[in-house]
Amino acid sequence: MEPRDQVLITATELAELIEAGDPLTILDVRWRLDQPDGRATYRDGHLPGAVYVSLDDELSDHTVSGRGRHPLPSGRSLQNAARRWGIRQDALVVVYDDWNRAGSARAWWVLTAAGLANVRILDGGLGTWRAAGRSLETGDVTPEAGNVTVPHTDLYAGALPTLTAEQAGAGDVTLLDARAPERYRGDSEPVDAVAGHIPGARNLPSGSVLAADGTFLGDYALAQQLSDRGIDSTGPLGAYCGSGVTATIAVAALAAMGRETALYPGSWSEWSSDPSLPVAHGPE
Repeated sequence: MEPRDQVLITATELAELIEAGDPLTILDVRWRLDQPDGRATYRDGHLPGAVYVSLDDELSDHTVSGRGRHPLPSGRSLQNAARRWGIRQDALVVVYDDWNRAGSARAWWVLTAAGLANVRILDGGLGTWRAAGRSLETGDVTPEAGNVTVPHTDLYAGALPTLTAEQAGAGDVTLLDARAPERYRGDSEPVDAVAGHIPGARNLPSGSVLAADGTFLGDYALAQQLSDRGIDSTGPLGAYCGSGVTATIAVAALAAMGRETALYPGSWSEWSSDPSLPVAHGPE
């Protein structure tokens, strides 16, 4: 199987699976900075059988302190949630959203890091489903309880690589900052208390790994994005953003081209909260 097929699924492929009645769980993970609760828009129209997932409440654990604005959930809490969502052991899970792949990429990363190997992002999200003329359902979906077992109890040391603040700042990996350029440069910071970026990081905005229709760039176009930033094709990579959400878009895009990238889950919200850590400004 090609790397892209291990990360993404097209609307056509998903529709065929639904029509065939294959074992499948579809998760609707609508989230955006200005509207973190997407349940109302989910109820207005979602993919057939899709279950709503709250990024803030179920894909994060806000009882954890000192690890940024969206700390990772524990494996145990994630397993309980996954069973509520109806996920069956070894069955396919498809995640989607309606905003720049942020919610679905976070769900893909969290579930894969927890040890679920059969998770796919709907390439293009809800927009590509609608563009294909596919049907939507309204209201809530309450699935039959699932039986999945989550192998990893600590997602910071799970099935996907992560970075601590110390590792992110050590210079051993090429670090990608997935925030908007103005936040990277330190021109503005609408969310965190300190503006700027981790010294040595290079700016790869999460939106730059997506095409105009919201689908992930192909290998050649993504390789060009890296080349434009002076990033070679072999060295180790790491990624961060504001709080570990939109950086997963870059991680997923790179995984789809076969490139492993470690996530710094605490990201800038964790880094900037420690006054002992250095802060860089400007375009480099």
